[in-house]
Amino acid sequence: MFKKILVANRGEIAVRIIRACREMGIETVAVYSQMDQDALHKELADEAICIGKDRSNNSYLHIQNILSAAILTGCDAIHPGFGFLSENSKFARLCDECQIKFIGPSAQVIEKMGDKSMARQMMIEAGVPVVPGSDGAIANLEHALKLAAEIEYPVIVKASAGGGGKGMRIAWAEEELASQFEMAKMEAYNAFGDDTMYMEKFIVNPKHIEIQILADEHGKILHLGERDCSMQRRNQKVLEEAPSSVLSEAERVMLGELAVKGAEHVSYQNAGTMEFLMDAKHRFYFIEMNTRIQVEHPVTEMVTGVDLIRLQIEIAYGKPLKMNQEDLRINGHAIECRINAEDPAFQFRPSPGTIEELFLPGGLGVRIDSAIYRGYKIPPTYDSMLGKLIVHAPTREEAILRMKRALGELLITGVKTNIDFQYQLINEDAFASGLYDTGFIGQLLETK
Repeated sequence: MFKKILVANRGEIAVRIIRACREMGIETVAVYSQMDQDALHKELADEAICIGKDRSNNSYLHIQNILSAAILTGCDAIHPGFGFLSENSKFARLCDECQIKFIGPSAQVIEKMGDKSMARQMMIEAGVPVVPGSDGAIANLEHALKLAAEIEYPVIVKASAGGGGKGMRIAWAEEELASQFEMAKMEAYNAFGDDTMYMEKFIVNPKHIEIQILADEHGKILHLGERDCSMQRRNQKVLEEAPSSVLSEAERVMLGELAVKGAEHVSYQNAGTMEFLMDAKHRFYFIEMNTRIQVEHPVTEMVTGVDLIRLQIEIAYGKPLKMNQEDLRINGHAIECRINAEDPAFQFRPSPGTIEELFLPGGLGVRIDSAIYRGYKIPPTYDSMLGKLIVHAPTREEAILRMKRALGELLITGVKTNIDFQYQLINEDAFASGLYDTGFIGQLLETK
């Protein structure tokens, strides 16, 4: 097994990876920015190296500094977590050139699936259904107008290099397309340095269902069931659950098989997620593949009993998956609420500051993935997520009650949070019935 792993990330995912490594007897190296001098991941790792100033492009996105830290400390592998460099094919390729194992898929696969228009084409080749749209990148506005007329409005233009809801704009009619197209291109260039766009028909208020994939380096590919990630605000996931309460068993099996088929077609290895939209008639469409561990991976871990981070590391080392598809069972129900330092009363604006009081809930079936502590200063530079509150119970109804209890116990003062907003969501009739979609939060906020 690897002797020492550098964790190229921060916050709760860095802590999650360090904990997994410690349980596997693997030493860890944390990297941190000057602003993260007091960060928990720095304290938990066996070694820690400052890699730059506060801004991400000077630290957590600085490939040369991270690789230098790995070489200096004798690391034989790097785990990128999610965000930052986790889907950066150049970083994965340079890790290989430095003879440091990148814990994730190959640079070639990251490149192919990171280009959303290319990923779409590959899924078409694999026989996986996709949303009607462009066969590749859109050349210009004239091309966009012609295609939109063919697939019919509303349409959505998306950044080929996109992710996290950035570089996406909806045009409900022809007169809106020109402005939305240009705004999406500008946003994509600012976020990713690439303004290549593609277009799809916009599925109004769909369900967002994703399938967790695990693939070893010996050709075995498994799926670990689905997660329902439909509770979103501006294309950002807020709450996730597994399994979905609206899929039939036949649909669940079919979606898992489609995900495996798509992963096989691109020769995928390690953990990944195939994301689908489901329309009102229960038709499924592939939208993208995330070539990394997901923020919401704990709900899958809770219902399967599988440690995804541990298996990522074992797969990267070359170990075969010991389990078979028939060995995987979904047990009970899990829900995850993302707890953010933000103010719902003011358009969810970030709320950096110092944690004054902190009480984390516990008890049977309650899990907290976080890197905060009393006195910790939430920096204004990075993502506002404070952590994730996850519950597991034998049934969905019991999981909802457990989440209500856990949210009621969770106390964080000194910064504004979305705890009360999450409590509101979990108490909505639409959530109780499972009949919510990606447009639910937007509609809810409009009525307030």
